[in-house]
Amino acid sequence: MEVAPKKHDAEQLAAVALKAFGNVMGEWGVSLNEAAGLADMSDSTWKRARKPGYAGGLTKDQMLRLSAVIGIYKALKLYFSEPIASRWMTLPNSGPLFEGARPVDTLIEEGLPQFLRVRNYLDALRGGA
Repeated sequence: MEVAPKKHDAEQLAAVALKAFGNVMGEWGVSLNEAAGLADMSDSTWKRARKPGYAGGLTKDQMLRLSAVIGIYKALKLYFSEPIASRWMTLPNSGPLFEGARPVDTLIEEGLPQFLRVRNYLDALRGGA
């Protein structure tokens, strides 16, 4: 039987995820609007959420998005050297998942399934699969 996390634990997890996500957004150099789109939040909610003490909570979908972004970030750091690791998400990409678009734009447009496809794609590149 699965036990739901306590409210305090969920708030701490959300705070850590938001901080890590915010750091990644800064390193990738995405706009406030793009970061909000990736987190599935309005611009105003993202402005509040990135500040310490945000008490708004996150949906399961938002937590999955933030988790996938952290996984994508980690895979990029392991697979590419700088500056490509930090710029890859914002560069046009001719790969099969992107068809010339920037990966960040495809995540925003296509939602959570694309987050997971990109994460799996990068893990496969890294693992040679």
